[in-house]
Amino acid sequence: MTRRKRLIVGFGIGATCVLAACSTTTAGQGVPNASAPPASPSAPSPTSAAPPSGDTDGLARFYNQKMTWGSCDSYAAIDGHLDPDLQCGKIMVPVDYAKPNGDTAEIAVSRLPASGNKIGSLLMNPGGPGGSGLSMASVGKNTELAERFDIVGFDPRGVGASTPQIRCVTPKEADQRRKDNDVDMSPAGIAQTESEDKDYVAKCAQRTGDEFLEHVGTREVVRDMDVMRAVLGDDKLNYVGYSYGTRLGGEYAETFPTKVRAMVLDGAVDPDQDPLTDIRLQAQGFQKVFEAYVSDCVKHRNCPLGTDPSDAVKQFRDLVNPLIDHPAQTTDPRGLSYQDAMTGVQQALYSPDLWSMLTDGLNELKQGRGDTLLQLADAYDGRNDDGTYSNLNDAFNAIRCVDDPRIMDRSVMGKLDVEVRKIAPFEDDGRGTGQAPLDMCAFWPVPNTSTPHKYSAPGLPTTVVISTTNDPATPYQAGVDLAQQLHASLITYHGDQHTVALTSGVKCVDDAVINYLINLTPPPAGLTC
Repeated sequence: MTRRKRLIVGFGIGATCVLAACSTTTAGQGVPNASAPPASPSAPSPTSAAPPSGDTDGLARFYNQKMTWGSCDSYAAIDGHLDPDLQCGKIMVPVDYAKPNGDTAEIAVSRLPASGNKIGSLLMNPGGPGGSGLSMASVGKNTELAERFDIVGFDPRGVGASTPQIRCVTPKEADQRRKDNDVDMSPAGIAQTESEDKDYVAKCAQRTGDEFLEHVGTREVVRDMDVMRAVLGDDKLNYVGYSYGTRLGGEYAETFPTKVRAMVLDGAVDPDQDPLTDIRLQAQGFQKVFEAYVSDCVKHRNCPLGTDPSDAVKQFRDLVNPLIDHPAQTTDPRGLSYQDAMTGVQQALYSPDLWSMLTDGLNELKQGRGDTLLQLADAYDGRNDDGTYSNLNDAFNAIRCVDDPRIMDRSVMGKLDVEVRKIAPFEDDGRGTGQAPLDMCAFWPVPNTSTPHKYSAPGLPTTVVISTTNDPATPYQAGVDLAQQLHASLITYHGDQHTVALTSGVKCVDDAVINYLINLTPPPAGLTC
């Protein structure tokens, strides 16, 4: 077993996107609020949209602020390469919506201005939680969406170029955490893992601050999205969210149902799903995609897992288990740890586009080398070529710990560990004892702010949910359930990847999504692609 996985980074083709862009960024020094981008050059653009009725006390100055747009150069230094055609700026929001005259935060926003007859803005989020979204403004650039909408990306509060920034560990500390394999399930090993997590949590509280940590969750980001809607000049929201971004969209729909014009949610997170079920289903999803990878791999002469699919898990474990005690050599002096190897494999399983890279990495490992798997792990963990990190992992931990209920019973975690090893044997290192450490959220310094529940959004117009049959991170059934809760149209995509719309070149899906967003025409009932 390894540390809990994120749902997604980089949307659907996600892994490829991350490898192509994010791993080559150069800024961000791994310290609290480092390298915050300067304010954009002024280019006033007034807004006429009003704050929501019944929720105006002290918030008018946020809803009525004027947006300024300028160069994205300083933002790209933190968030990675951005399309030169994009414009960037900041939107101010209250840290605590119950205290609108208190501290404020700034949300980094990007846009690709509409080239034709504009309908409004189209807000997009890639997931995470903790994923930077500025590059999302380039999604749909070569489609009719770019003619009819200002396509807008944003870094949620605490993430990427938004300020203040969630920061817990320095680059050196992050590198060390990746060497801590945390596979020892003896009482001493469990105590050591929990001690490491307590130290991490203490650093988060010290370097980010308890007050801000309490207000980085989905509850606040949804409120920020409504401020963004108004500041961008839209009476109603147009939104596309991937993976965790479906949780943002669903909770926005529940909070502001009459403020939605169009919404597409791809790779659904089921809001009524508790964290334990989430972990089980993710393990099941990754096992299924590992098996799909194996089925493809054994067709090729260079498959590192042999020719018999039934023996592939053993072949795989024989390759990775030795890394627990002896990291593989890499050109980078860090070497490839066991945890990094597993992270790299999981990264590749997000998309078939990376299966050939996974094959190369496993073949390298047979020769005692770990360069390709380390590259995959670095992309997943947001490590840049210069050794610095994005704040992706720190933000992921902070957001999920303030969003999700805490599991305080070690016996429950032990039973879960036993279950997951059976569900996903490719992840089982063979060292299970029936015991397991508490998740780090058990030690988080501020309370969680939400509980699992079914959405209720009276007055919500027709929305669209997309679910992939063999999604490794968010199960197909979650999309079915979300569509039922929101009374949405459901698109089913048959594939072995995480999310699909507007990123994978699937015309059947893309045409339906674009037609819906522009014309508000729902997809045909039961559409399957």
